Amino acid sequence: MLPSRTRDPSPKPPRPCCPRPATASAATAGASSSWSTPTTTSSSSTCARATSRYTWAAERSTVGITGRDLLLDSEVEAEELLSLGFAASTFRFAAPVGAFSALEELEGKRIATSYDGLVRHYLGERGITASRVVRLDGAVESSVRLGVADAIADVVETGSTLKAAGMEVFGEPLLQSEAVLIGRTGHSLPAIDVLIRRLQGVLVARQYVLMDYDIRKDLVERAAALTPGLESPTVSPLRDSEWVAVRSMVPKRETNRIMDELYDLGARAILVSSIHACRI
Repeated sequence: MLPSRTRDPSPKPPRPCCPRPATASAATAGASSSWSTPTTTSSSSTCARATSRYTWAAERSTVGITGRDLLLDSEVEAEELLSLGFAASTFRFAAPVGAFSALEELEGKRIATSYDGLVRHYLGERGITASRVVRLDGAVESSVRLGVADAIADVVETGSTLKAAGMEVFGEPLLQSEAVLIGRTGHSLPAIDVLIRRLQGVLVARQYVLMDYDIRKDLVERAAALTPGLESPTVSPLRDSEWVAVRSMVPKRETNRIMDELYDLGARAILVSSIHACRI
């Protein structure tokens, strides 16, 4: 019978995004890289792997899709062309409960983050100098407990992970991020404009539905007030001259309310259709 394995209960330190290079003897022996002490990142450096990846993409790609936080942290020559409305996140400072109450208290403190470029820029704009900005790759919330940092800056969604680690957010959010379309700075092409219009068409289409209904002529003005459309609703005559057919774009989130109000007004044959794409 094989002896059971026991797991070391002591937590491992967060892994630096860019581990120190292996020594020549270790490399020759084929040894894998081990945990190493996080190092301070200077204003002229970022994680080598992340920077080289983004630089390669910026130099060879016309457009791309990434998070706004990753774009700003990479410090490459690219600009945001269009927000895409998904993968939203909030980037905030956090620390053990009661340790900090204001951003200014970070002066001279150690801050752990996966986005050192973004944090340095944010603090620099506000005249705050941290003693160290420690770049880590994952498990950032454990860095304070392990003595690596005094506070952290990380993506926060529900806050449950921070709460479990005995931490709380403080100060204003550093950034509201989401997926964005990016392009090389100062690089404009007609094809990019076409792509942006197409993406905008899909994004707008997802926010609206097409509503059709029949209504008596004398109630058209009141119905149009409920469904004004983008410029004006389309009104078409019916075989019964006392009635007309109305078509209009309405916000998707208000669909049921508008349908109920139209029905109470006297509209009938109320239909709702999805919009797959549009040009506004």
